[in-house]
Amino acid sequence: ELTKREVEYVALSRDTTETDLKQRREIRSGTAFYIDQCAVRAATQGRVLVLEGLEKAERNVLPVLNNLLENREMQLEDGRFLMSAERYDKLLQEHTKEELDSWKIVRVSEDFRVIALGIPVPKYKGNPLDPPLRSRFQARDIYYLPFKDQLELLYTAGPNVAAERVSQLLSLATTLCSQESSNLGLPDFPVDNLIAALHVLNTFPMLSSQQLVQRLYPYKSILGKDGHTAVESVLNRFELLDGRCQAAPSNVVSVSTSNKCEGHADVTVQTADKEITFQVPAGSKELRPPNSSLTFINTPSHSQLLAEMMQSHMVKDLCLIGAKGCGKSVIAREFAEMLGYSIEPVMLYQDMTARDLLQQRYTLPNGDTAWRPSPLVIAAMEGKLLILDGIHRVNLGTLAVLSRLLHDRELDLYDGTRLLQWDRYQTLKGQLQFSDQQLQERSIFPIHPSFRVLALAEPPVVGASSSSSNRGQQQWLGPELLTMFLYHTVTPLAKSEEMGLIHGLAPNVPKEAAEQLLRLTDSLRRTKDPTAQSLASSLSTRQLLRICRRLSQYPEESIAHAVNKACLSRFLPSLARASLEKSLTNSSIQDTPDPAGQTRDYTCVVQEGVLTIGKVSTPIYSPNQKMKVPDVLFYDNPQHMMVMEDMLKDFLLGEHLLLVGNQGVGKNKIVDRFLHLLNRPREYLQLHRDTTVQTLTLQPSVRDGIITYEDSPLVKAVKHGHILVIDEADKAPTNVTCILKALVESGEMILADGRRIIS
Repeated sequence: ELTKREVEYVALSRDTTETDLKQRREIRSGTAFYIDQCAVRAATQGRVLVLEGLEKAERNVLPVLNNLLENREMQLEDGRFLMSAERYDKLLQEHTKEELDSWKIVRVSEDFRVIALGIPVPKYKGNPLDPPLRSRFQARDIYYLPFKDQLELLYTAGPNVAAERVSQLLSLATTLCSQESSNLGLPDFPVDNLIAALHVLNTFPMLSSQQLVQRLYPYKSILGKDGHTAVESVLNRFELLDGRCQAAPSNVVSVSTSNKCEGHADVTVQTADKEITFQVPAGSKELRPPNSSLTFINTPSHSQLLAEMMQSHMVKDLCLIGAKGCGKSVIAREFAEMLGYSIEPVMLYQDMTARDLLQQRYTLPNGDTAWRPSPLVIAAMEGKLLILDGIHRVNLGTLAVLSRLLHDRELDLYDGTRLLQWDRYQTLKGQLQFSDQQLQERSIFPIHPSFRVLALAEPPVVGASSSSSNRGQQQWLGPELLTMFLYHTVTPLAKSEEMGLIHGLAPNVPKEAAEQLLRLTDSLRRTKDPTAQSLASSLSTRQLLRICRRLSQYPEESIAHAVNKACLSRFLPSLARASLEKSLTNSSIQDTPDPAGQTRDYTCVVQEGVLTIGKVSTPIYSPNQKMKVPDVLFYDNPQHMMVMEDMLKDFLLGEHLLLVGNQGVGKNKIVDRFLHLLNRPREYLQLHRDTTVQTLTLQPSVRDGIITYEDSPLVKAVKHGHILVIDEADKAPTNVTCILKALVESGEMILADGRRIIS
């Protein structure tokens, strides 16, 4: 900025290839062209090339640039040759410019420079620097700002905050970044986020410092017991352990559109006995007052969480950490509706690449190649709330592509489009006297001012080493991610709150049954025994609601049966099964044997368009595609009839079914017979080791030189309302099956060709 130089910016990730740096092929009206990428553009136009995240790139990608850095020479794919300015000028004295052009020689500007940014790898994780590459740079070591300068910055950020408190917070941050702390295995404290935290403190001077520190540095989730004591002793030393004596914000009182600044909402939050109003960014839809939703039942702990989220939303993007099934997505949806945001859900999966996040290739009808912006980019331009679901699953190198979007609200895409922060875009427009149209022709777009990111994640595995090869055990919340968000933890509900929730959402559930269930889960969640805790995770709030919906429909059913099904107790190891049975007897839940069970007849009858299995009946479906209804040879027997009656109960509640059983017990037969009786057309999908998320949804094929996508059985079933049977569901990689979760839960999914399924 000071030297008024133009910049080419690349965020390196594990997906960066040579073509991203040198030249990429594109097809225009049937001919392949080479289009210069950042390194070549910077060299020929004399710009500064910024390479961010050297430690993220694969080892053999960056040496492509070695010769360009050393001698300013590079052979390009399209036959041109970049040559250093001095040699080119010497040749110019002997030959004409036309001759040099016919030899395809291009001059590298003498203004071309490369600035690479990276972090030291033995301390952090990543690929170590390649020595030949390192020798071509002048290295500088950049440190944290000195304490005094940092203090002055923070004083200006929070003028209403007592000076003593500011210095205590900063001392804490510097202590946690010191060498001694990292020897204890504590990740670095995100010092840059202190400024955002002080903006919050400035509006809420009565907020306790301990709560604030937990949002910046959620040590209770990341660290084990030793880490806790270490951090709390530091907190204690700087007198920041004041969480008990000061009240947390209790609830959001009202939300209204702001008159002062456009695109914002006035939010009033009650803290202790005061009500404080402040402005936060808001979406374009109509705002909805708190507690007015029919599907969201407010509990004291959730309303406190929403109030805290509002505070953080004032300054920065958020991340919600919570175990599976504890209501993260529901809270996110409620938060978005309160502020009038449209939601853009993006399900993250393990082998997602940077391209899946930002832009994908596709072909136009005439066979030209083009780039399609991903949902994430569209959300940024339109000012939606982007929900990154499952941030703990993605490879960390891929997420780094977003760090610039999260920190500076800027983004460079593969096709050369640049997204700029709203106010930078406006100043640029003013300086150049350009219209929006002219800037868009130069492919520069603004990021909408109210765009925000809300990430959802499962808690990091405490004590898992960061280098452990097992992906599921990876400690994902490292120093780099700590700087990107403010963190909020979703705690499991208290017993009384969960009771209220269940009665609100499943009103007819028998009281006694619900109480027994909650007693059981409460005792399982409280134990220190790891086997019992893993059982508790399969009785999450989501599962409890599912059980209660079924009990309110069929009150005479046994609870033990429902719990055993939810925990899949038949497939548990013997220790866990014994501990589950013990907990069931302790909570006085007995499996009542049905005295008439032996004689009870299980028959299936179809009379006048009504199917009855056992005691459950339902009208038969009349399909318009008869040939898709299965028809199999099936001999009725009591055991399979019981299974089908059970399936029908859940099917009528609108649940999705999972059949688990050993090989050869007749799972396929039961499903086909079930659909045959119901007269439902089915679509059939078989998963295997090589199933990817793309093949689940679309089958690409080439017709007349154009890539067309054909719907997979999954998409057809969604469109026509057929039943989708997924066989061998356990054979596919988990990241594939977790995509189905979003579809099953919320009825939303984005297909590879840019279409989307909505509920």
